[in-house]
Amino acid sequence: MNDHLTTNKHPIQINDTTLRDGEQAAGVAFNVEEKIAIATFLDSIGVPELEIGIPAMGQEEAESIRTIVNLGLNAKLLGWNRANLSDIQASIDCGLHRVHISVPVSEIQIGVKFGGKQQVMLDRLRDAINFASDRGLSVSVGGEDSSRADPSFLLDVAFFAQELGAFRFRFCDTVGILDPLTTYSKVRSLVHHLFIPIEMHTHNDFGLALANSLAGIEAGALSVNTTVNGIGERAGNAALEEIVMALKHIYSVRTGINTKRLLELSRLVAKAANWPVPPWKAIVGENTFAHESGIHAHGVLQNPGTYEPFAPEDVGWERRLVVGKHSGRHLILSVLQQHGINLSQPEIQSVLDAVKHQSVQVKRSLTVEELLSLVPKG
Repeated sequence: MNDHLTTNKHPIQINDTTLRDGEQAAGVAFNVEEKIAIATFLDSIGVPELEIGIPAMGQEEAESIRTIVNLGLNAKLLGWNRANLSDIQASIDCGLHRVHISVPVSEIQIGVKFGGKQQVMLDRLRDAINFASDRGLSVSVGGEDSSRADPSFLLDVAFFAQELGAFRFRFCDTVGILDPLTTYSKVRSLVHHLFIPIEMHTHNDFGLALANSLAGIEAGALSVNTTVNGIGERAGNAALEEIVMALKHIYSVRTGINTKRLLELSRLVAKAANWPVPPWKAIVGENTFAHESGIHAHGVLQNPGTYEPFAPEDVGWERRLVVGKHSGRHLILSVLQQHGINLSQPEIQSVLDAVKHQSVQVKRSLTVEELLSLVPKG
């Protein structure tokens, strides 16, 4: 399947939705200054498209969107809307020229939101697209809960959107229930039948947001929604940093994004969201390039490629060799030699034993100062 990705003439476009779906994470609320900082940073590293909020949410949200619109960013800006004329008008009032219109496409969602009446939903979608197009807006359409929709009806909706002038159709795995093989099959069918691009929007309820986005891209999708650190509703969305680095290093597909600032971006969003990044988080977690175990540290000391998929500098990190319970002699010896300390083999073993004991007691790795305090005096 990789052949399709690497030979595809079209670049894969990142459409980051940190400021819309990312902020919808429970407990996250960005203020205007934080939204400006995040949008500006995303733009500065080359993210080509930003979904910056929901204009119909209210005056404060609309003002923050209007402020971002007036920044003069290079990125294309998109507002999220329901298939309501008032939503579209709110986007226009914010100065947006591109709008995304979301409609439910699964039986359960249409049942809740349109009383099970598919035609009513389609009529609303038609009216919303026509209203936006008549006012010079570019329109993308999203199928909410595409993953649980009847395939033939999903295709009908996508065709309908295409015929009405939508420039893109978003395939949404709204509750994150797909696996990569099923995702590939569903998205491939849409790509085969439509001439407008397909965009992937995946959720991480089963930890498969990244895998499903990549499967959709392999199937021919040309755009993918991301959020920084994977923040978003419930278990979150496909993480920007994971998508970009997977495309770059696994598929040799460039996105035009400056990856060396991904760690800086991650920290900016984590601070604004007031949620720490887990140490084991892929790409940007504290432990991503930390090596403690004897076998790993020994290998990395000789050749970093033994246990690192790419250089830490590629995302703004530095390699860390950590002394702790799982450390071996080579690491202890290397750290001590860096501080001008040379010990005999029995002395090194004694220090190693002391390191293992103390790290268990304190339930963490040791600092360099703590290691040096274990060195025999005299």
